[in-house]
Amino acid sequence: MDIWLILNGEKTGPFRDFEIRRKIEDGELTATVPAWHDGLPGWQPLGEIDLFTREFSLTPPPPESIAEEPPPLPENSPPPATPKVSQYGRRFLARWFDLHLFAGLWWLAMWAAGRDIAATMLNPWIMVLQFVPWFILEAFLLHRFGHTPGKWLLGLRVSNLDGSLMSLSQSLRRAGRVLFTGIGFGWSLLAVFCQGLSLYTAKRLGKPLWDHVGHHQVTRTPFHPLRIIGFAIIFAGALYLQAIVTSPATFKYLAKEIPGLEKFYGKGPPWWTLPKR
Repeated sequence: MDIWLILNGEKTGPFRDFEIRRKIEDGELTATVPAWHDGLPGWQPLGEIDLFTREFSLTPPPPESIAEEPPPLPENSPPPATPKVSQYGRRFLARWFDLHLFAGLWWLAMWAAGRDIAATMLNPWIMVLQFVPWFILEAFLLHRFGHTPGKWLLGLRVSNLDGSLMSLSQSLRRAGRVLFTGIGFGWSLLAVFCQGLSLYTAKRLGKPLWDHVGHHQVTRTPFHPLRIIGFAIIFAGALYLQAIVTSPATFKYLAKEIPGLEKFYGKGPPWWTLPKR
């Protein structure tokens, strides 16, 4: 979240919330500094903003002998205008790009190995644990590079607050939190619920729960046109790859459940699906 401050009578910023927390811990900012972020009606003392009350409760106040008079809140200086753009949209797209890319390759491997796709889709344990290998791989990628394919294409980098890459244990813990609380194992309506809950907690805390607890940050760079094109092409390819593998089993199941569809499936699966092995 972007925070604006008034220091020495001048409007400065924006600062990221983790930068403000670090400045508070270092004693560079006091609770009386006027501050504002998107969603506040006007300037407020920094110590009265929910995002930073905990930091000030842990920071001892200055001695009375050197305590300064709180500066007046600005009356004629309106808060800076900020664009109403969701800061989580890019991260959401990167997350589901990675998951669908993994899922497309995973289903292709199931088909190549001659597995019964219909039986696999109906096995709840396999479907719940499907994304566990991906999050192990994601942890390694974030530890080694700070990116996954989706994050790299969309200009995102995950790191510690000081900009260093996470250790492998840190990235594994982060991946576990995302798997459990972020996407609910990617399982049906549980995934939708977890995504909504994650957005709610991110707005309350200023960052997703797994980054708040682990003290990590996600930095962004401007979009690169060629990467955006590559993102769209690969994402569409991953979705198509899943469809060509799973559609025959899906159509067959629906034909059994919905009698009116039998005449359509009786002609065989769509021409664009993979042959049964």
